[in-house]
Amino acid sequence: MASNKTIRAAVLGASGYTGADLIRLAARHPGIALTALVAKGHAGQTLAKVFPHLAGLDLPDLVSADQVDWGAVDVAFGGLPHGTAHTEIAQLPERIRIIDMSADFRLRDPAVYAEWYGGEHSAPALLKDSVYGLTEHYRDAIKKARIVACPGCYPTGVLLALLPLTKAKLISADDIIIDAKSGVSGAGRTLKQNILFSEAGEGLSPYGIGNHRHVPEIEQELSMAAGAPVKINFTPHLAPMSRGELCTMYVRLAGKASAADLRKALTDTYAKAAFVRVVEEGAIPATQHVRGSNYCHIGVFTDRIPGRAIVISAIDNLVKGSAGQALQNFNLMYGFEETTGLEQLPLFP
Repeated sequence: MASNKTIRAAVLGASGYTGADLIRLAARHPGIALTALVAKGHAGQTLAKVFPHLAGLDLPDLVSADQVDWGAVDVAFGGLPHGTAHTEIAQLPERIRIIDMSADFRLRDPAVYAEWYGGEHSAPALLKDSVYGLTEHYRDAIKKARIVACPGCYPTGVLLALLPLTKAKLISADDIIIDAKSGVSGAGRTLKQNILFSEAGEGLSPYGIGNHRHVPEIEQELSMAAGAPVKINFTPHLAPMSRGELCTMYVRLAGKASAADLRKALTDTYAKAAFVRVVEEGAIPATQHVRGSNYCHIGVFTDRIPGRAIVISAIDNLVKGSAGQALQNFNLMYGFEETTGLEQLPLFP
């Protein structure tokens, strides 16, 4: 049964894309009161000025963190850039629960964080208190956690598809190739040359080849599922669309497993999952079929190369890949129905 409480929430990084989508979703959640919207660079401005599409909401103006009455906040949603989130979150009162959408609490080993994110973690003690927020796989831990580290968008699409197959030992964990594509909103709202319309439009380009920062996150979770170290081949691409993400995963079947076995394992795993759908055999997942929603679509196909299969997942990078998953975790943490505030269907075309 859903909770009838009202939880007071702050949004850190309210002027970014993930912060905006979190506000869009949370504003219609019956159990959330948005009491503080923190955006240091836009402090003093109205939400309508920064995001005109949210102009109809009766919400407080944007402020800096030192202007917030933290006594009037129960939970903080973090939409800050990696590298700054851990510093800001470490300063919050210990009674406040955290649902962070940055990368700063996803990696369990602070040395791995330092290696991939170019700086020491300023709050390594908090890593021990954080739970990886892949909702469908860590529900029980998320319910009790003080800090929930929502997965990155690519890891969400990849892990929802591959974790059940790795756990069931249906695929070879030492032969995983991932070709992923994301809309430009995945790069954030700051000005960067490669995401200018004239640079990104009408083109497709790879980036982070061999060293994308989501690699250790994916390997961390797959290694835990496999019970042994896993290394992946992962190449992301920037696609000329504002939102959406498609992950195509090429895997080698283990033993006598078949593509049908992979499909059955995924179907069984997500039989009661509200937002993960294994599409009908022969149907092809596509970003336009999940746009604006919290759904993940997964398809399984037999490769023409014997002993191999192709697994494809599609999500909206700003919803299931970030703000929607954060709200889904909030529902678990506070006893609401998991679908509360996330019932909207995909927007098509």
